[in-house]
Amino acid sequence: MNRSFYTIMAAQFFSSLADNALLIAAIALLVQLQAPAWMTPLLKLFFVLSYVLLAAFVGAFADSRPKGNVMFITNTIKFVGCVVMLFGSHPLLAYAIVGLGAAAYSPAKYGILTELLPPEKLVAANGWIEGLTVGSIIMGTVLGGVLISKSVSQSLLSWDLPLLDTSIDTAAESAILIIMLIYILAALINLRIPDTGARYESQKTNPIELIKDFSVCFTTLWNDRLGQISLAVTTLFWGAGATLQFIVIKWAQIALHMSLSQGAILQAISAFGVAGGAVWAAWKVPLRSSLKVLPYGIAMGLVVCIMAIYNSDMLPQTSLFKIGAMDVTLNLLPAYLLLILVGWLAGYFVVPMNALLQHRGHVLMSAGHSIAVQNFNENISVLVMLMIYSGLIWLDVPIQFVITGFGVAVSFIMWLVIKRHKANQAEYDSMHLIGEHKH
Repeated sequence: MNRSFYTIMAAQFFSSLADNALLIAAIALLVQLQAPAWMTPLLKLFFVLSYVLLAAFVGAFADSRPKGNVMFITNTIKFVGCVVMLFGSHPLLAYAIVGLGAAAYSPAKYGILTELLPPEKLVAANGWIEGLTVGSIIMGTVLGGVLISKSVSQSLLSWDLPLLDTSIDTAAESAILIIMLIYILAALINLRIPDTGARYESQKTNPIELIKDFSVCFTTLWNDRLGQISLAVTTLFWGAGATLQFIVIKWAQIALHMSLSQGAILQAISAFGVAGGAVWAAWKVPLRSSLKVLPYGIAMGLVVCIMAIYNSDMLPQTSLFKIGAMDVTLNLLPAYLLLILVGWLAGYFVVPMNALLQHRGHVLMSAGHSIAVQNFNENISVLVMLMIYSGLIWLDVPIQFVITGFGVAVSFIMWLVIKRHKANQAEYDSMHLIGEHKH
């Protein structure tokens, strides 16, 4: 990998770090405002909506100018969202502005990889980007928690600027101010991203024409034999991943008798598994072999089903060792191992699919447009699966049934994807054979 790739990685890390820390600060701000409890999950909904509603436009924007320039502009939009949140706007509206920046940032972040690197390096690049993103999610969540903690927030609030009244007097507000500085750092790194020289035909500005173009790109990618398989897998993965976050917290409370804060630690454990699987795929799976990882998606669904069977009462609560403040006990060790395995399988099978999808999108259309189609599908999946999960919880369906249904559904959908790929391959071989006979 060249120096430009590492610059992109650094910019992505700090931007994602700030995104995830800001979510914690925004939740703290809602608590400070005494907002009703149902409003907290709406933060994620408002953030994700931009990916869906603006999918037809962000791809064209990403392809309209050098990707580094796009990343700088969209990072600035995130910074504006912080400013709006800090100075009195409702957190939901402010976080929606940050989501707008993130939605436009994504096609540029992934699109520049296809401009900068040859196809054979895309799996490795995606592995490092995904691993780094997972790391930034973990560290960002921890950073947000640290910044709003009593001891750290008191230290931050004790800093006074002479002759200037900042009106920052709460833990959430001091956290947002620090997060704004991280966005500034990410923006400065964006300025160091070189122009790859890739140029696309002049982008349309008429909204109707853009929606038509997006529809063509959407149809083209779903009709492509390789594009439809990789798009189906990544769409399933991100919807399942978002839902699994909430499932794990509920499972931790009911089956493992953990508090909410302890359940949050399980998220980090699962994320480490995803990072490990992503890096392993980057090292071991070349682009031409990417479709061979599909059976790992079936395996992931089946491992999730095992979670429904296990609870912490099955083994004694014997202390094994400590990692920092976390005491790893015998009865919780299988839960940790299960989550690491689920994460590893997810990271291992999604990274090659991401790379394949980017490559097909780059070949069939443009990098920005293909990533916009991918984001649209993935975030529709997130919204739909979270709504189904919320409905099941509202109906008071036992979490063990929810987990089993979730795991079986993932495995079944992956089995259908594999069947579809085999049918596509048979059709291709048949057409190739007919072509040879004609010659």
